[in-house]
Amino acid sequence: MTRRGALLFVLFVAALLAVPLVADRYVVSVLTTVLWFAYVGQAWNVMMGFSGLLSLGHALYVGLGAYVSAALFVHFGIGPWLGLWAAMAVAVAAGAFIGFLGFRFGVRGVHFALLTIAFAEVARIAFDHLAWTGGSGGFFIPVDAAGGDDLLNLRGSPTLFYYVALGLTLGALALARVLLHSRLGYRWLAVREDAEAAEAVGVNLFAARMWAVMVSAALTAVGGVFQAFYFNTLFPEQVFAMGRSIEIILPAIVGGIGTLFGPILGAFILTPLGEGLTHAIALTGVDVPGLKLLFYGTALVVIVVFLPDGVWPWLAARLRLTRRPGEDDPS
Repeated sequence: MTRRGALLFVLFVAALLAVPLVADRYVVSVLTTVLWFAYVGQAWNVMMGFSGLLSLGHALYVGLGAYVSAALFVHFGIGPWLGLWAAMAVAVAAGAFIGFLGFRFGVRGVHFALLTIAFAEVARIAFDHLAWTGGSGGFFIPVDAAGGDDLLNLRGSPTLFYYVALGLTLGALALARVLLHSRLGYRWLAVREDAEAAEAVGVNLFAARMWAVMVSAALTAVGGVFQAFYFNTLFPEQVFAMGRSIEIILPAIVGGIGTLFGPILGAFILTPLGEGLTHAIALTGVDVPGLKLLFYGTALVVIVVFLPDGVWPWLAARLRLTRRPGEDDPS
């Protein structure tokens, strides 16, 4: 990153920190959603962007994180910050099982993606009939009637959840940067670019890919914990839905797969775009089913066609926010 890029990033973070001081509850709630998608998009990016493993069933890890933490809180009184470790462990176990099946039996590419979809669908059907977590009728987390912010139990105002989401997003960004520049990260990149060549120079393909799946699953499960305590209601048809998996991967695709800031930029494009279309259609008074999805899909197609590498690489090059290896700081 250039000095200009670093300065703009600091200003960007400072602006996000100040948002609740000047914005109303609606803006805060929208930005909380933006940050949540930025976080889970980064979690997915670790798997696809860094190691080249396509997953279309990441809603599985969101759902497992949400249901495990919520069940521990409701049935045993275990707070979300302690429950998230159990949620991460369950998600890692699920990811490891999927990865073992896929990598041991040579399931690759789109077939591996189909395997992830299948497991997400199995989980949706299973939780739809699991009485212990409410089944299809939904699982509800009680809200503290006393009111006030309680960070320990993730109970409180939208501002509390906003700052938690901001912390998760910045933490995921920092962790992704550390991973990308670690020995494991270099192995992931080697496997992504040319698996056969990486194996020829001694990279353990199975281990590298398993680590990518497990790290991504653990990070995504944390997003599920946040979702559970933010909305306080869980329905299998929504949490494990294929549509949720697509929503998770879109920020990284739009922003730039394999880049660090791409998922964040993609989330800041997509969520406000969806909200803006909703308000624009409401103002026109036109009530046509699917009209918002039509415009939304058209906007995505335009972005992907004209910026196939994502918005962030194009924007960073235009504004000179990053530099190539060995290049002097142009700013």
